[in-house]
Amino acid sequence: MQLFIDTPVGVLSLTADDKALIGVSFGGGKAGLRRSQELSGGAGEILREVRRQLTEYFAGERREFDFHRLPLRLSGTDFTQKVGRALLEIPYGEVRTYGEIAAAVDSPRAARAIGGACHRNPVCIIVPCHRVIGAGNRLTGFGGGMGVKSWLLTHEGVDGIR
Repeated sequence: MQLFIDTPVGVLSLTADDKALIGVSFGGGKAGLRRSQELSGGAGEILREVRRQLTEYFAGERREFDFHRLPLRLSGTDFTQKVGRALLEIPYGEVRTYGEIAAAVDSPRAARAIGGACHRNPVCIIVPCHRVIGAGNRLTGFGGGMGVKSWLLTHEGVDGIR
């Protein structure tokens, strides 16, 4: 099931099945449900919860997502799932470099591969790939666009990124 929500960074597409949140991505439509679906069943409950938590995040009322109330399924290869778990460890308001994430997943020479895994992150914002920057505090690529990445980091109180 899919739900589109308006946010300060544009429309986000939320996707869930009856067991977990499986996607948060940029664009893809206007706010509301695709077709005339109702938010029912397990997927509907999950979509309502992710909408609530994202609304609180954007209002500055939430710094951590509650995965007890919001089950999350990381997808992709073993490597991309490992990167996703490492991204979940980056605290609100902090950043890590691609090299630091590479070291954290025991692949110290894989900074470029970390960038690729971040680019393929199916659950943006909640799995905070926006908190990964280049060496020397450089703002680098982001699937939602550099302006959105900059906005998210500023929203979280990160400064000194160039």
